[in-house]
Parts: sequence; structure tokens; C-alpha cells
Amino acid sequence: MKVKISEVFRNLSVTKRVILGSITLLVMGYMFCLPRQLFHVPYSTVVTDRNEELLGARIASDGQWRFPPRNTTPEKIKHCLITFEDKHFYHHWGVNPLAIGRAVYQNIKNKRIVSGGSTLTMQTIRLARNKPRTFGEKIIEMIWATRLEFRASKEEILSMYISHAPFGGNVVGLDAAAWRYFGHSAEELSWAESAMLAVLPNAPAMIHLSKGRETLLAKRNRVLKLLHEKEIIDSSTYELAVSEPLPEEPHLLPQTAPHLVSRFYKERNGQYSHSTIDRGIQMHIENIAERWSNEFNRSDIRNLAILVIDLPANQVIAYCGNVHFDHRQGGNQVDVIQAPRSTGSILKPFLYYAMLQEGALLPHTLLPDIPININGFSPQNFSRQYEGAVPASEALSRSLNIPTVTMLQKYGVPKFHNFLQQTGFKTITRPSSHYGLSLILGGAEATLWDVTNAYAQMGRSLIPNQHSDAVPQKEADILMGEENKNEAIQQKFTWDKGAVWQTFDALKEVNRPEEIDWKSIPSMQTIAWKTGTSYGFRDAWAVGVTPRYAVGVWVGNATGEGKPGLVGAQTAGPVLFDVFNYLPSSSWFERPTGVFIDAEVCRQSGHLKGRFCEETDTVLILPSGLRTESCPYHHFITLSADEKYRIYENCANTEPTFQRSWFALPPVWEWYYKQHHPEYKPLPPFKSGCGEDSFQPMQFIYPPMNARIKLPKQLDGNKGFITVELAHNNPEAIVFWHLDDIYLMQTQNFHKISLQPEPGKHSLTAVDGEGNTVSTTFFIK
Repeated sequence: MKVKISEVFRNLSVTKRVILGSITLLVMGYMFCLPRQLFHVPYSTVVTDRNEELLGARIASDGQWRFPPRNTTPEKIKHCLITFEDKHFYHHWGVNPLAIGRAVYQNIKNKRIVSGGSTLTMQTIRLARNKPRTFGEKIIEMIWATRLEFRASKEEILSMYISHAPFGGNVVGLDAAAWRYFGHSAEELSWAESAMLAVLPNAPAMIHLSKGRETLLAKRNRVLKLLHEKEIIDSSTYELAVSEPLPEEPHLLPQTAPHLVSRFYKERNGQYSHSTIDRGIQMHIENIAERWSNEFNRSDIRNLAILVIDLPANQVIAYCGNVHFDHRQGGNQVDVIQAPRSTGSILKPFLYYAMLQEGALLPHTLLPDIPININGFSPQNFSRQYEGAVPASEALSRSLNIPTVTMLQKYGVPKFHNFLQQTGFKTITRPSSHYGLSLILGGAEATLWDVTNAYAQMGRSLIPNQHSDAVPQKEADILMGEENKNEAIQQKFTWDKGAVWQTFDALKEVNRPEEIDWKSIPSMQTIAWKTGTSYGFRDAWAVGVTPRYAVGVWVGNATGEGKPGLVGAQTAGPVLFDVFNYLPSSSWFERPTGVFIDAEVCRQSGHLKGRFCEETDTVLILPSGLRTESCPYHHFITLSADEKYRIYENCANTEPTFQRSWFALPPVWEWYYKQHHPEYKPLPPFKSGCGEDSFQPMQFIYPPMNARIKLPKQLDGNKGFITVELAHNNPEAIVFWHLDDIYLMQTQNFHKISLQPEPGKHSLTAVDGEGNTVSTTFFIK
């Protein structure tokens, strides 16, 4: 027969009901008396390296050095603490009746409190409650202590206590105490050090390094003696331990990678962060940064940042956000790795890569290096010189601005803008129209983090057995070695291995002879590297990649001040190579297999072989490269027997002739190209009287078609001049100039004149002695 509990309860007398209800309430109250979370205190922000070595910490918001709670207790501390505080810790359920009885007897006998009788479990509860010590509070501690014993293991209780025990002053917890008093981790504590820390929480206000040292020493040695008597330590260990002196004063916490620690303080406040930093490498990189900073300080260049990424592991191993962190002036507290700065030329390799992989360019295609003006934008090379035409790979390795701008104009600013965003440049947030063509020359801002990480992902795509699908990761993930797998949030970007390899192949040949000849540096491993200098000499960049590391360097002033000597190749470049000379070297990337095809390429122009190209090379290109233009610069011409003149077909029957292929560039290209290439031979002029020339012999150097020009005022306040220039492939030609159909003058040999036109639209026309005509239109603002 089933009996309902409610029926049994109704059959009980009122007294029994009250007793049973009270017991139930007491049991329920006991079961739920202990809060789920015992401690509600702020913790210090603690950052360690990959080997758990402390990099640095930031004090908790309440002004206490209280490291985040431990999960374990070192054996030496455990033995010392239990021997001194609670030798029956492993045998009671939170309350030791014998200890309580002994404490009551001693207190009554001495008519004052001389003993507390609290177990370590009760002391843990007292630390959590942080209430005045009264008889009622002691009862609560005893109840909560027994309840805690049911919830947590003895090891967990010991860890709670040792993580929150006071150790004098504003030092709370074992980890903070070990670093503050002994300058190393709790796991490295000696027996003497462990014994000293075990007795400190007993009376932290009365015993301190600067007062009560004799009492502290006596207590420490008493613990060591008990350990010896219990045969936990042997005689020699005991003798060495008691002879060990007490520390004289607290130690300063380590200040390695201080900007990274500050970053975690903002992003992971009060947490324990196990970073991917290698403390040994970090300290050496900081020494390199300090040494170079002292050198740059002579030129009033005050700030420097270095980032080192382990490519195979995709982890940051050195994070030097700036130098002289302890200095409060000069922007030294700024974490430059996270600060958006003008990119200068540091983005050029990404444009080269994008055009290669899309089939808009071959590695050595000739690009124009001539004066240009695109809607008022007139870029200049660093050298202020023009070479007429340069191969694309050389334009990249020498960081020539004009060829790069023409590349971006061809590729398209919106497309390149989208490409940069896909590859993880988070600070390029404005519309592409805001940046325009200046995007490739420093018109945008990026962080050293994004720049270095983008180069690293390129390099990582060439490492065997690595994923080529690069997901732009959260920075904290890379710093803590956690791969970001949330592909629903972050879009995948696949690097083309062939285009990356060709880009790095060009970058390993970087040489800026007008600044410093890096090829003359001995014992240098092969590095794909690039420098950059922002407008006004405000930012100097250098990034390098090997199969093992990617290193990014920024030099400048965090305040944005420009300095004449602040050039990437002269400042950031030497720092970059100093870092690589320290890091373990590696062989060069292996060329990817199965991604290239053979193609015949014109040796002079770098284009695919054209109809009239005679000198060609069989080179490896990407399949998409087959879409590029065939060589447009080789022409099949008819020459007179003495090769002095070209002959028209209608005159070919009147005298001996022969035909051959001739390499000829556009007039403006040719004008500058032949100054740097003495082997270049311009097309011979046509023999007169045989018709019209199908080749345009002259071209405006400046102004280009539809240029918008603002005339600067002269020193006396009068309106300025515009200097126009023309290139003609016949050095002896006479050119007649006309502005808005009004004849101006004639020139010979050097075709350059100065004009002072009124605001508005103008037409400029030049006519040579053979009747060839060329015109351009420009606007004066």
C-alpha cells in the first residue's frame, strides 16, 4: 500500500509538524547557505609568455596586487602552510573540534584572544566574507566551512585560500607575493621562501620586511624545524634553508612587453593571459629597439615599434609596441603597433600581387616612368627623376611611385580598396573615392599589426602543409595562440601561391642605391622586404618575410612630427635587418609546383611575345598571364641600306632597302628612357618626299590631356608660370608652339617653354618642320 507524504504530514501532531518543518528549513538553509561564487574581488591583469614566464602585470582596480586565482598549490608551499596553519587539514570536514576546544581554553586562561582555532577552510570563508571577527561571525564561518568541504576538494580549497590570503601591504595571494618578495614565480620558491610566505598571512599587518623581521625570521625557522622533524626535508636542506636570509625589500614586477601588457589590461582586465610571446626573444628585440632608439634620438626621432610573427605557427613571438615605456613624455606610452599611420609605399606589393594573380600584369612588363598629372594628382619618385620605362618587378623593388600609380589607375581604385579590406586592413574604412590614386602612396592609414600580418599571411601560403585560406583573425587570438574558426563572421581570403612567390621574388631583390646598398651587407639571409616613407617624412616602415618569420618595423614620432631623415630605408630598414640577423635563419621559399606555365616573353618589353619580337625568353607565368597584351613596342620597318632612314613602301622600289624589327617606345617614354639606356636606338626618321609617317614622332611630357593646374603665386605676389615640355624623337627637329591658335615661338633641341595663361580652358598645339602635329588640353584654376 502506497502512503502519500502529505497524508503522513497531516496525521502528525502540531508539535511534530513544527519540529519537522524546522528541520527541513535548517537542512534547506544549510544546503543553500554557501554562495555559488565565494570571492567578489577585482584581480590584477597578468600576462605570461608561452612558457608561463611572467611578462608583466597591472594592479587590480582596488589597488591590490591580487593575481587571478590559482588552480594548484606548489608542494613546498602546501607542506609549509599545512604544517604551520592546519596540520589536520586533510582529516577534518572544515572544522576541527579539538582545535576549537584548545583555542577556547587558551583564550579563557589568558583572558584574551591568543588562538583562533580556525582551519584553513574557515580562514578561506573569512577571507571571502571579509566581516569583523565576532562570535556570531565565527559560527557562520564554521557552518560555511563544512558546506564548502562538500562542494570543493581539499586541493581546490587550498588554492582558494592561497590565492586570496594577505601577504602584507597591498600584496594578496601567493603569486603576487612570490614575485613581489622574491622576484620569481611560486613554482620556483625555495623551502626558506615557502616557509616565509606560509607564516605571513598569520599576521600580515604585524610582520613585514621592514618591521618585525626578527619575529618573521623566528616563525619561518620554526616552520622549517617542524618540516625537518617530520622528515619532509633532510638535514642538509634544513641547514641551508635556515641560513638563507630574508629579502631586504619588495621587488618590482617584470616590465617585459609593457605595451602588450597594457593592451591586455584594456581588453582582458583582471584576467590571466597566457600569450604566445617568447620572453627571451622579446627581451632581445626590446634591446635592439632601445639601441636604435638611442641612435635615432639624435635626430629627434623618438618612437619605434617592432612586431615579430612566427609564420608556421601563425603566432606573435615579440611585441615591442614602443620604446622607453617608463617615460611619460614623447608619446612613449603609445602602442604604435595598434596606431593607424600613413602607409607610404608599404602597400605596393599587394597591388603587384593583385595584378599578377588577375592576369593584368606580367612580372617584367614595362611600365611608364614619366611625368604624369591625373586630375591634378602629380606623383613624384623619391629620387625626383624619371627613367621613361621600367619593368614592373624593378618598379616594385625600387619602390618607384609613378609606375605604381599607373598600375593602380589600370587596376582600379575600388577593386584594390576592396582587396585590402578582404586581406584584413581594418583601418581602411572610408569609401575608395576618398583615397583615390593616393591610396597606393600613403593616402590611407594602416596599423603595423595589419601590415605585418598581411605580409605574414602571404608568406604562410608558401609554407608546405599550411592552409592557404587565410582568415583575418582577431588580434587576441593570434597573441594567445587561438585559431579563429568563426568563418560565418570572418570572410575567407585565398592567396594565390604563384602570385605570392613572384611578388616575393621581386621583393628579395629590393635595392635602393640612392639611399643604402643593402646587397653590400655581409652574411645576410634571403628576405622579401619592403620599406615605406609617408608624406612629410612622418612614418618610416620596413617589413620583411622569410619562411620562418615576418617582421614589421615602424620608426617615427607618435605625435606625428615629420623629420627630414625619417626615411624607411635609412631608419626602419637597418632595424629590420638587425632583427633578422638575431633570429634563426632559414633557406628561401620553395617555388610552388603546378601553378605556373611556360610562356615566350619579349626580353625587352616583358610582354608576351608579339608578332615582331625577335629576342624572347621562356619564362614561368601564371595561366591568367596569358590574358595580358602582346608586345606593342616592336615594329616591322623598312630601312635604307645605310640604316639612316625609314623608307615608305611606295618608295621602296627606287633604292636598296631591307626590313627588320625595331624596339620603339612612345615619344615621352623614349625621351627619358634613352638617357638611362645608351643602348637604346630611336627610330630613324623617314626619308622625305615619300608620304606621311604612321608613327607619331612627338608627345607632350607636360601637361597631359585634361590636366587641371593651379598656378602658384610668385614671391612678389604676381601670378606664376606653367612650364610645358615636349618630347621629339628627332633631336634636330624644330617645333612651333601655339596656344589657343595663337603662335607663340619655336624651339629646337630642348622643347620646353613657360606660359602664363589666364584661368579657364586652354588648347596647346605643337607642329614640327615635317608637319606633324600634337595637341593637348588643360585647365587653369
